[in-house]
Amino acid sequence: QVQLVESGGGLVQAGGSLRLSCAASGRTFSNYAMGWFRQAPGKEREFVAAITGSGGTTYYPDSEKGRFAISRDNAKNTVYLQMNNLKPEDTAVYSCAASRLNYAFQYSPSYDYWGQGTQVTVSS
Repeated sequence: QVQLVESGGGLVQAGGSLRLSCAASGRTFSNYAMGWFRQAPGKEREFVAAITGSGGTTYYPDSEKGRFAISRDNAKNTVYLQMNNLKPEDTAVYSCAASRLNYAFQYSPSYDYWGQGTQVTVSS
């Protein structure tokens, strides 16, 4: 079992930045690829970023255009999401997730454990 707790969300103006954190407890953190997803009201869950267990490879959807960066510190059992140049359309609940797989990171069914999420609100 892996427990995930997100933090770092909040209210920010358009153009601002936030760094989300996801602290993991339980089994060996480095055995899991980690992903970030978001869900806005009335919309489907959307893939934001993923990183392999070692941290050596990252994945992003083409739509992000370099605004977001995922990283991890396996010594601290934590994964981060740095979000820059935020836009109102980035407003959503952001959740981290852990996967035992080494592929298909963009699909939410690939993940075994999920955090409760943290709200990010971007004002215009």
